Amino acid sequence: MHHSLEDFYRNKDILVAGGTGTIGIPMVKLLVKAGAKVTVASLDDKIFASEVLSEGVEFVRIDLTNEENCLTVCRRRDMVFNLLGIKGSVGIGESKVASYLVPMLRFQTNLMDAAHKASVPNFLFVSSICAYPQSDQAKEEDSIWNGVPIQNDRIPGLAKRIGEIQAEAYKLEHGWEGVKVVRPSNVFGPFDDFNPKTAQVIPALIARINSGENPLKVWGSGNVIRDFIFSEDLAYWLIKAMKDAPGSTPINIGSGVPISIQTLVETLVSVSDETPMVEWQNSGPAGDPYRLLSTERARELIDYKLLTSLADGLRKTISWFLENKDLAINGRRNH
Repeated sequence: MHHSLEDFYRNKDILVAGGTGTIGIPMVKLLVKAGAKVTVASLDDKIFASEVLSEGVEFVRIDLTNEENCLTVCRRRDMVFNLLGIKGSVGIGESKVASYLVPMLRFQTNLMDAAHKASVPNFLFVSSICAYPQSDQAKEEDSIWNGVPIQNDRIPGLAKRIGEIQAEAYKLEHGWEGVKVVRPSNVFGPFDDFNPKTAQVIPALIARINSGENPLKVWGSGNVIRDFIFSEDLAYWLIKAMKDAPGSTPINIGSGVPISIQTLVETLVSVSDETPMVEWQNSGPAGDPYRLLSTERARELIDYKLLTSLADGLRKTISWFLENKDLAINGRRNH
């Protein structure tokens, strides 16, 4: 961690909403290391939270779709990070979209509004690559309104657009410049959901390869292009963006490297102990043909660079999975 980051975060009172998730867990570690006073709010189980959060972190199990709850956790904070996500946003397609959309809008709207009412100086809103319209080139930040998202996760994408607009609205009416907006690409890493029924592509494949599936059957032709970012890298760059990004200037954070699903599968197999044959199923959902983020703005504004290669990120994720299989597959929440 750079000294300037430590100077910025030392003794700051920080709320990380969704801090027990895939991005939140490494982020909280970094903030604690920088000397911040961190409170995490999420709906995860208290026992799970105590296992994954650094010592000295306060954990509040609370429903942030509720406005009063948001006001309670935002009071007297120096910063709020909104990492709240509802798992399975890619896999849900059209089936569970209302169950995703409505809580998502409630908590992102109420949390940002509460932070504004509480005069929190710095707020970070995590948007997503899925907010972009389809295109066959790297997505630049200013192209977001060039069309509607038409992919299978378009509804989560539209929810994220609303969060970005909300930030802009406070700036226009109240001059609140404190909201930073980051649009990550597809995130993977430890603490993800590895249940093959609900998981996104990387954790699903890791679970299936390690369960001895052979041949490994993969949907689509393998030609679709994706942009993957390792969760620990993203956590670091979100912390850097909170410090250095200008208010309400959205910044993409992805690898900027176009990876075909075929390359992804080959890389995964090459870093795994198991080496199944791969069988491509040309039918089935392949999703958006081309999804890549341009990282030029991030390089310019926050000195962005890729810290962990895809192969290394996959290695770290696999070794975490093998050490934590039960948690990875059976989930973290005691309902």
